[in-house]
Amino acid sequence: MSPERPEIERAGGCLCGAVRFRARLTGTNFGACHCPMCRKWTGSALLGMTVPEGNVEWTGLDHVARRQSSAWGERAWCRECGSPVWFRVTVDSPYAGTIELLVGTFDNANGLTMTNEIYIDFKPDSYAFAGEGRKVLTRADCVARFPLLASG
Repeated sequence: MSPERPEIERAGGCLCGAVRFRARLTGTNFGACHCPMCRKWTGSALLGMTVPEGNVEWTGLDHVARRQSSAWGERAWCRECGSPVWFRVTVDSPYAGTIELLVGTFDNANGLTMTNEIYIDFKPDSYAFAGEGRKVLTRADCVARFPLLASG
């Protein structure tokens, strides 16, 4: 029997502070996505942590704009400063009911560990993350695991 992991609370928000959140994380692992949409949206790889939507309390949601960016996903950002705020799968899937919080929006991102990189075959050769031991998946690997990705 493994010991129960305590929830870790983190606060964060957008660049201008109009949108803020407090999240109860259920772990410390996060991943990087190198798909073309994430790279265009963030200007680099999306570094995101999956959190149950019910574990996130928001203030300033009236400053949030949302866009259905694919047949299966929504992206949200602050209307005031343009900072990305979340990515959310909008169709029935293993990720239904969760939200991807961007690690860069946390006030304190220390103590977190990057454990996977997806769409690695779309990563530009001009950068790489240090460290070893991450699970690395290509687009084909991702589509095989989650067929809904084939539509976007």
